Order: sequence, then C-alpha cells, then structure tokens
Amino acid sequence: MSRVNFPFTAVSGQSLFKTALILAAINPGIGGVLVNGPRGTAKSTLARGFADILPNELQNFVTLPLSATEEMLVGTLDLQLVLSEQKVNFKPGILAKAHQGIVYVDEVNLLADSLVDLLLDVSASGINYIERDGISHQHESRFILLGTMNPEEGELRAQLLDRFGLSVELSAQYSINERVEIVCLREAFDQDPSAFIAKYADQQQQLQQDITNAQALLGQVSCPLALRQFIAQRCHDANVDGLRADIVWFKTALAHAAWQGHSEVTKADILAVEELVLNHRRNAGSSQSPPPVENNQHQPPSSTSPFSRPESTYPQTSQFSPPSTSAEPSSSEQADSNMQQQSDSSEWGSMPAVSQPITNIQAVELPIKQQDAKKKLIDKLALASKNNQGAVLGGQKSSKNTTASPDWFATLVASLGRWPPAGLRFKKAKTGQPILHVILLDTSGSTLKKLQLSRAKAAIMHIAEQAYKQRELLCIFGFGNDVIEAVMPKQKAPKYIQHLLDSITAGGGTPIREMLTQIRAYQANCQKQQGGLAFRNYLLTDGRISQDVDDLKLTGHTVLIDTEDSAIKRGRGAEIAQQLDCEYLVLPT
Repeated sequence: MSRVNFPFTAVSGQSLFKTALILAAINPGIGGVLVNGPRGTAKSTLARGFADILPNELQNFVTLPLSATEEMLVGTLDLQLVLSEQKVNFKPGILAKAHQGIVYVDEVNLLADSLVDLLLDVSASGINYIERDGISHQHESRFILLGTMNPEEGELRAQLLDRFGLSVELSAQYSINERVEIVCLREAFDQDPSAFIAKYADQQQQLQQDITNAQALLGQVSCPLALRQFIAQRCHDANVDGLRADIVWFKTALAHAAWQGHSEVTKADILAVEELVLNHRRNAGSSQSPPPVENNQHQPPSSTSPFSRPESTYPQTSQFSPPSTSAEPSSSEQADSNMQQQSDSSEWGSMPAVSQPITNIQAVELPIKQQDAKKKLIDKLALASKNNQGAVLGGQKSSKNTTASPDWFATLVASLGRWPPAGLRFKKAKTGQPILHVILLDTSGSTLKKLQLSRAKAAIMHIAEQAYKQRELLCIFGFGNDVIEAVMPKQKAPKYIQHLLDSITAGGGTPIREMLTQIRAYQANCQKQQGGLAFRNYLLTDGRISQDVDDLKLTGHTVLIDTEDSAIKRGRGAEIAQQLDCEYLVLPT
C-alpha cells in the first residue's frame, strides 16, 4: 500500500523550513537540510510531503530507518543468487536506490555511529565503495541528505552536522489562532485524505513547476564580485571553520535568486539565506548576531559552537596571580556566606549566578588511572588475537576473535557449489570498546570560594585534553541551585573548550542526589543507543552536602575530585567517595 502524505503546500507556517527544502531541491549541490526542533513541529510531515513536490529527476525519496544495518545501507551479497546459481553478485542497498534523490533520516541524531560514518564517506565522495562478503564493487551515490531531530533526545555528531548544507531550528511556540488552524487542517485531512489532497493539487503542481523552472534558470544566474566579498566577510565575522560555509552560502544564494526569477544574485538573496547557512556554523567569538528573518514568525535562534578557540587559551603554566579587581572575590565571599546560613536540606535559594573564568589559573594535571580493569582485559585480548583470521570450519568456534553468530555470507562464498556448506564461519568480534567520559561539575555557591570553581574547570581541561588525544567521547553536566544542566552533549572530545567552561556560572545549593539520579538514567539510555559503551565518571565537588548517596552508584569507573581548598576540610569529599565506591583525589593547589 502506498503512503498518503499530507500536502506540502497545506502545512501552516514553518516558512523557513519550506524555503530550505525548496532551495535544496533547486540545487542539490547545497548539501542537504537538517531540521532541529521539539516534538509536534511538523518536521516529519513536511519532510515526507516534500517527496510529492520534487521534480521528476529527484523522485528517489528513500527513508533510512534507525534499525537499518550496514548491509541494508551500502548493499551486500545477493543471497538468493548464491543459493540458486552459486554466483557471487552485488545486491544494491539504500545508497544505490537514493542516487539522484533524497535520503531521509528521522531522528538522525539517534542513528548508529557506524551508519553515520558510512553516510559521511559517501556524501563526501559521491561514490559508494563496497569491499565485503567477497564483493568488490562501486557505484555513484549522489543524494540530498534530509535529517530531522529533537534536541531533547541527544545531539548530532559534529562531523555529520557540518555535512548538512542548511540548518533550520523550529520553535513550538504557536499563537492560539495558529493552533486552531493547524488542528482544523489535520482534521480535514484525516476525515477524507483524497478530497483534501485534491483541494491542494493545483498548488502542489505549481510549486513543482516553479522548482523545475528555477533549476533551468540556475545555470544562468551570476553573482557580482562585490557580493562574493560580502559573503566572505559575513563568514569571517561569524568565525566559521574552513570555507564550506562560503561555498554553501554562494550556492544557496544562486538557488534563491533562481527561485525569485533573477538572473543575478542580489544582496537580498544573500541575506534571505544567511541564517540557513550559518545557524549551525557560527563559532564562539563571532562578532555578528543573526539577522532578523522576514516573514517567519518562528525565528530560529542562533547556534554557536564553543569548541573553537586558539591554542593559547589553554591555561598557562605561569604562577597564578589574583585578579586586579575585587568585585569577583566579593561575590564569591558573599555566596559562601549565604551557603553557611543555609541548610543543605532546605530550599536551594536563588542567589545570583556568578561567573568564575579559568584566566590566570595554572594548568592542572590529575593522577587519574587511565584504564580500569575491564579495559585492560579487553586490550590484552585484542593484542593476543591481533593476527588471528577468525576462520572457523566444521561448525566449531575455535577463535578468540569471533562471536557465536554465524557469518552466512562468508560461509556461502567459501562453499560455492556445495550444499549444505562444508563448514561454518563466524562473525569477527569487535576488539575495541568506546569510552564516554562523564564530567559532573559542582556549580553550587560554595565552590566560588578561593577560586575553587576556576581550578575545577582547569582540571576539566586536563581530562578533556586526554580524551581528545584518545579520540574518546566526552560530556559535561553542571549541578547547582535547582538546576542540573547538560553543559556539553556527548561527542568526540573537542580540542578547545575553555570558552564553554568559562560560560559556566555557579550559585545556590548542591542537588547531588537529583544529579546522580538523572545521570544513572542518562547512562542507561546511552547504553541502549550504543552497546558496549564504557563510562569513566568524574565528580568534581567540594563535598559541602549532607545527603547520603550510597544508593546512587554510577556505572563504570568513577573518580571523585575534591575541590575544597582548605587544610582542614569541612566538606565530605572522602566520605562521599566511599559511599559511591569510587576513587578519591584531592584537586592539586
């Protein structure tokens, strides 16, 4: 049965999203569209309706399910041909079907890392190379990558984020009249889909024809040198990485001009698509703010990346000297005074948040164990089986480097012409183990005393640097006042994070039990998404709490780093570490 889609032109609002899709259809070289927004903002509705207004040459609209396997994506051995004719032949996958079309991924942020890597490789080269199951094959695969995601369910890998040419952030804030209109439209569609679709047939056909006309005009559109320089200047002001933004912006401006029927790009064309191009590319230190978006009620906020700072922003090894002004220490002392008057079991209060940057704090190195026992065992096994080919015959599993799952493709290829096969081959076991560093930073008011928070941030810089060198995952959470905040989502550890850490403020009490409860749930979700994930947890706190936490042990190896700067510690760092059954370190002064 064919699926009936809600008409693209019948969707109320979301004009910026519609514009991004239309421009990508006019010029597929733009590089795809990412739509970021909460539930109920018509992401999937517009994406699926988009298929119905595509020109004839872009009719291949293929959905990549989250449950897809690598074989489904890239293609594999034609098993039926092997069994019937004993011939090895390639069976095309999703990437072959999507050539000159659309690859749509709903909840793209939840896609398995292995599939994301394959999408990155093919989208960059336009060629799908297959070397597996006795097959050596390649074919063209040029497609528009269309992804939707809900930021509440996890962030997108930075490598994949940059591959999307355009990005749109949707808002769920609707007026009363808009909500009524949307519900009425949906009700009419559900009652009689055929009649509803027929009502918008002319608009759908006209939009499809307009896209076709714009495509025909695209090759004739020119862009004056002055406007090319304007694009370059805006990209420079946005502090973008590399030149991909310049290239995408130029292509998008050409598509917009063709869409408007212009033979030459105007400044209005450039400004109209600026937020689509820079929304996911602006970096920290950008000197520009997002321009207002006309005729779009739900203006997307700017998106900044705080992980691109020069090498010199790492803490220097020079001796620390106090700040020249007294305002910050005064705020810190006041915060500590407030905490002294307040019981940890009472209300957390609402003291103003205070910033405490890393500036002038010397680099901190931590004597943290680099490997836990499980990781050492895995590495030992990997080394022992490094040269093992993993071939298993006669149905007996004899290799330490294989799993209990039969590799039917390898078995059939090795036994061509014989049935049943002479012996079984088993799938190779994965010897590596992904590592996620989970940093839990106490941002309560008491950590402001004696620049404890600044020193804790410097320690995080050291942890992040080690994770970066190993290309391991990292995430950062802060807990203070009544807030447990996801400061940095799970991603490959970035090289520069000082700007991000400097933006963290502190104040109020220490909701440690609430934080540990949420982190335990977060770890469980991470393991569901990525099996075999190992956790290394770092809890940085001054221990100024009264609650017991012995029932909230975290998964993985945990280190409590006591940040209290006092000869006689008034906090309970060592006791908390014992309750959590974790390693205990005192932050070096």
